[in-house]
Amino acid sequence: MDQRPVLVLDFGAQYAQLIARRVREVGRFSEIVPGSASAGEISARNPAALVLSGGPASVYASDAPSLDPKIFELGVPVFGICYGFQAMAQALGGDVAQTGSREYGATGLEVAAIDSRLFAELPEEQQVWMSHGDAVERAPAGFRVIGRTPGAPVAAFEDVDRQLAGVQFHPEVVHTQHGQQILRTFLLDIAGLEPNWSTAGIIQTQIQGIARQVGEGQAICGLSGGVDSAVAAAMVQRAIGDRLTCVFVDHGLLRAGEREQVERDFVAATGVRLVTVDAADRFLSALSGVSDPEEKRKIIGREFIRVFEAAEADLIAESDERGDSIGFLVQGTLYPDVVESGGGSGTANIKSHHNVGGLPEDLEFALIEPLRTLFKDEVREVGEQLGLPGEMVWRHPFPGPGLAIRIVGAVDAERLEILRAADAIVREELTAAGLDRTIWQLPVVLLADVRSVGVQGDGRSYGHPIVLRPVTSEDAMTADWARLPNELLARVSSRITNEVPEINRVVLDITSKPPGTIEWE
Repeated sequence: MDQRPVLVLDFGAQYAQLIARRVREVGRFSEIVPGSASAGEISARNPAALVLSGGPASVYASDAPSLDPKIFELGVPVFGICYGFQAMAQALGGDVAQTGSREYGATGLEVAAIDSRLFAELPEEQQVWMSHGDAVERAPAGFRVIGRTPGAPVAAFEDVDRQLAGVQFHPEVVHTQHGQQILRTFLLDIAGLEPNWSTAGIIQTQIQGIARQVGEGQAICGLSGGVDSAVAAAMVQRAIGDRLTCVFVDHGLLRAGEREQVERDFVAATGVRLVTVDAADRFLSALSGVSDPEEKRKIIGREFIRVFEAAEADLIAESDERGDSIGFLVQGTLYPDVVESGGGSGTANIKSHHNVGGLPEDLEFALIEPLRTLFKDEVREVGEQLGLPGEMVWRHPFPGPGLAIRIVGAVDAERLEILRAADAIVREELTAAGLDRTIWQLPVVLLADVRSVGVQGDGRSYGHPIVLRPVTSEDAMTADWARLPNELLARVSSRITNEVPEINRVVLDITSKPPGTIEWE
């Protein structure tokens, strides 16, 4: 079976990861590499095809990302998108120029060759998503122009014999009507690839690889309760059984029922050995009187490291007594983490206040990162296939510092209970409405240092406002506020103000990202 990857050459595109995900949706494994990679470097990775991404630069700018023209001599199918389309045209002898007109957003595309392979069985007129100033004015020799728009005389071309094609628009975004079909046609028809990659295949491959890597050794995993660490731990447990120990630190900043979910449901689904450390009092003491969000984060990260180190030291001492010392650390690293860190190589460098929380420099482990080639949606698929509880697999992203950064103001036990009660109501109603999976996240924020006048019962109240922050997103880099049904919002507001006496006002945050962030602190 052909397991060669499709490489996405990244020229600074905001959508490079999305392109890679779309390629995987076609059924081919994809990886992102720098657009500056040489033909030799690309050849060494033995790709099945190349996709040249978009980017913000002009191909004529002195600092424009470079494209090695020798990649077209490798005999590998190539598909260019936006900037990648222009760089491809220029490298092969076509003309790219500033036409004086720009196209941004939804644009009408006219198919200029009804018998084209790339647009086979698609409408002759269709909506595409444009974002360009320069345009290809003349296609390279051997290419046929197959699409045009008002601002791009050459909006798409193909050379089927050489398995080369490109488009000025962005087929990877949902705003392009038939974008996924265009990518599929290039990869499966023009490039001649077979759709042979799936998350199901990844599971068995990873389990076998982990078993070989660990051998008869022992591993430890910092379990946060989130989907990434849960799926990573479940996969490793499948590979090495009770030689994996998970450490769950309850810092007292979790939402209602989350500790029970980990201790009961996760253990029941996986059979993993779990050690729970109850450190709520320690964290609350350290956070006492602290209102600054960055200071909260630093305190939580510091305390997390110390608590985990102590639990880790106990486990290492136990394993040393048995003569089977712990030599491996499981980490829920995802592919976006690898890409954004420039490759993800090196020693353990765990994010502050996330998963484990950090490790001392003199404590060496070999890393096990079974999810490092996967995107978040793929991790969820793997979690389902491993039999994890749906509530855990589809859990909305939750910040490492927990509810501490959803309280605007100082954190104490009373404020945490107020926020937990309101948050539980919101989650319960969202689930009842069947909308859990249609939004990315719904932070519930307590404005602890703000009071508003209200009327509750027969008297005047002076309570706190609660902010609802529902958002839709694909990767949390950008987000839009979710348009929840008015009936749902009304039920949530009524229940919170009736069931949580300290709250007398519920407000809705309708800010996109940018300019606002998803979390308030």
